[in-house]
Amino acid sequence: MHTSFATTTRGLRRDSPPMRLFDKAKRLGIWNPSTIDLTRDIADWQRFSAQERDLILRLTALFQAGEEAVTLDLLPLVQAVAHEGRVEEELFLTTFLFEEAKHTDFFARFLDEVAGSDHDLGRYHTPSYRALIYEALPAAMGRLSSDPSPMAQAEAALTYNMIVEGVLAETGYHAYMTMLEANDLMPGTREGIRLLKQDESRHIAYGVYLLSRLIAADDTLWTPIEARMGELLLHAMGVIDEAFSCYEVMPFGLEMDTFSTYALAQFQKRLDRLESARGKSLAEIERVTARVISEDDG
Repeated sequence: MHTSFATTTRGLRRDSPPMRLFDKAKRLGIWNPSTIDLTRDIADWQRFSAQERDLILRLTALFQAGEEAVTLDLLPLVQAVAHEGRVEEELFLTTFLFEEAKHTDFFARFLDEVAGSDHDLGRYHTPSYRALIYEALPAAMGRLSSDPSPMAQAEAALTYNMIVEGVLAETGYHAYMTMLEANDLMPGTREGIRLLKQDESRHIAYGVYLLSRLIAADDTLWTPIEARMGELLLHAMGVIDEAFSCYEVMPFGLEMDTFSTYALAQFQKRLDRLESARGKSLAEIERVTARVISEDDG
């Protein structure tokens, strides 16, 4: 039974980080994968070598399954936050789930209309990728259905926001743009990736906020959070290594060190943010998060 409702008891905290992110999602997240023009992308695809097509298919297969996995697995986090009465966070998380579904739609359209794929792309899902997307992600999210504790929420957020999005996906976006932007290839795909990345930046901002809030409330969470992130980071870096090891000469002139360095830098800057949350008040966490949100174009 409900006994009261936030909007008729205390009102919404419109200056809170989740509401700021919700406002951004309403302004920036309403785009339709079906309306992106892929005409030139189809023509560009026909000119790629077999190895270039294979690399783009590999990268897309990783994104496609990852976006679908989160669409399938995110609901327990929404429910855990809702059960705590954090309506501002729940409002933002409704956009999170919608956007992941939209990203799944975008990559499926690319595979159908540009690559002409038969969708049998599981061969691109390497051991490290499977450890993250097939195992760690659904386990962490699914655990929340029976254990919505702060530690369980932290593991869900660090698995998806810090590792899957913050390391793996952001490095993948960097790869797409490195391959396509410099050569002015597939403008529709680039536009889709730009919009996807903008959406994901809000998701990561929320994940860092959630983890910071949990750490600030209970410092004993820091050690297991740090340890688990270290374990999962090894899998994320393994995905990069396994992808590069499949090619004697990497298509588009990509170099592994460039992407390994980028991935670690993305991880480290957010790890530093989380560590700085130790001993902080919730008000301090919200001030820092609000500043980051205002500076981020996503």
